[in-house]
Amino acid sequence: MKISSTVFLLALVGLASAQVNPKAPIVMPEIPKQPMPQIVKDNSKLPHVVLMSMGGTIASRAADRMNLTQYGDGPKVEPQDWIHDLPELANIARVTTDDMRSPKGRHDDGETAEDMRNVAKRLNELAKDPGIDGFVVTHGTNTMAEVAYYMDLTVNTDKPIVFVGSQRPWSAISGDGPLNLYNAVRVAASPQAGGKGVLQCMNYDINTARDVTKTSAYRVQTFKAIDLGPIGFADPDKVVFYREPTRKHTTRSAFAGKDFEKLPAVEIFYAYSDAPGYPIDAAVAHGVRGIVVDGTGAGSPTGSETEALTRAQAKGVVVVITTRTRGGRVQETKRRTTRKIVNGDNLPPEKARLLLQLALTKTSDWQEVKKYFDEY
Repeated sequence: MKISSTVFLLALVGLASAQVNPKAPIVMPEIPKQPMPQIVKDNSKLPHVVLMSMGGTIASRAADRMNLTQYGDGPKVEPQDWIHDLPELANIARVTTDDMRSPKGRHDDGETAEDMRNVAKRLNELAKDPGIDGFVVTHGTNTMAEVAYYMDLTVNTDKPIVFVGSQRPWSAISGDGPLNLYNAVRVAASPQAGGKGVLQCMNYDINTARDVTKTSAYRVQTFKAIDLGPIGFADPDKVVFYREPTRKHTTRSAFAGKDFEKLPAVEIFYAYSDAPGYPIDAAVAHGVRGIVVDGTGAGSPTGSETEALTRAQAKGVVVVITTRTRGGRVQETKRRTTRKIVNGDNLPPEKARLLLQLALTKTSDWQEVKKYFDEY
C-alpha cells in the first residue's frame, strides 16, 4: 500500500503534538555565567605603565547608553575610573595615573599649544624615572594624530609612548574605549614597542604618530596610515610588530627634550578652485613666519595663491606644500626648487605645520628647513 507524502507528514506532526503538553512550563537551558578573570595578587614585578589622561571621548559619559555621538551630559571619566572598570589591567602592568586634562575641560575649550607643551614637558620629566617602563596617553580623536606627532618630535625617550582614544563614549553600548585602552597598555608594556617613537593604538592597529591620520568621523576603524599601513597589531594572543619607522623621532630628534615656550607662527591655507591669495597676504601682514599650503593633486596652489606666496617669500616667510589627497608624497620638481618651495613629503598639513614651527626655531633658510622634512 502506498502512503502519500502529505499523509506521512501529517502523521509526524500528530505524533509530535501528542508528545507536547501545552500546559507544561517552558524550561530554558541554564546559561553559565562568565567568570571574571583571576587577577594576580602581586603585580609588582610587571612593567610599570603610567596612564596619562588628556581627556577626549574615552573620558566622556552620556546619560543614555545609546547616545554615541552627542555625549557629555554624564559625569567625566576620571583616570582612576579606567583602572576600576578594567581590573584586567593588573594582569599586564602596574598602572598608575597622571591627569593632564585642561582645567576648563577639553570639549568646551579645545586644545591649545600650551596644553601640548605641558604634556611634552611632563613626559620628558617622567621618562627620566627608571621605575617607569612605558606610557599610555588618552586623547580625543579629533586632534590625536597631530598631538602625538608633536610628542614624537619633542619627547626624549626610547620608552614606549602609546596614544589611545575612542570613537564612542565610555558609557556607550558596545563602546570601543575599554578594549582600546586595554590593548594600548599591552603595547606600552611590551619591550618590543621601545625605540619606535610615539605610537598610536586603536581597533587593534598599531601605527606611528608620524603616519597615522583620522579618516572617518564616527567609525571605529578611523585611524589609518594611508600610505604605509600599521607597523604592528595588538592581537588577542600577543603584540606583534612587522617593521620599524625610518624617520627621525624622539631620541634622534633635534627638538627632543626641549621646552618650547612659544613656537613661531605658521598658518595653513587650502587650495581649491579660484582660491584667492589675499588671506595669505593678511597672514604675512599679521607676522607669520611660515605658511603651509594644502595643494590640489600632487601639491598645487592656485595662481592667486602662488602670487601671494611669492610676495610672502620676499619677506622671509618659508613656504611648505602638502597635498590634500592624503595619499602620496609631494615630490621634488625643478619648478618648486626654483621657487624655493619646501616639499611637505607625505605629511598632512597639520603635521607639516608643527614640523615647520619646530624647524623655524633652528633656521629660516628654506634649504635647511627642507632637510628636516626629508629626515623627519
